[in-house]
Amino acid sequence: MDENRALRVVDALRQRGIRAHLAREDVYQIGVRVVLHDGREAVWDTDDTAGLEAQVMRDGILVGFVPSIEGSESFDLNQTVDAIARADYDQPIGRERLTAPPPSAPLTPEGGVFRRFLGGFRER
Repeated sequence: MDENRALRVVDALRQRGIRAHLAREDVYQIGVRVVLHDGREAVWDTDDTAGLEAQVMRDGILVGFVPSIEGSESFDLNQTVDAIARADYDQPIGRERLTAPPPSAPLTPEGGVFRRFLGGFRER
């Protein structure tokens, strides 16, 4: 996922009250990390494939995954955010809920006032 797109996805998820962060797995592997309520985290789209999928990790160990979502290669920003928000991580093989849970209170954007400085003014 492109870094600027990942930042926009993270911001949109945080507006819905979902604890999302930018995931920097390697130099050019960037995605979205969603912190789950039970100590797990879902890392979305850091493997440079076209489709949207996630690995569910606990303490660095793979405990589940969400398989590639059909048609996600051509998702726009809103569809990507909706797909991540609708993900159900309760089973080892995750699935998409029919509807997204209701949004909760928005979280502050990541990076705060220094966001553009830390990112080298690359954000558009």
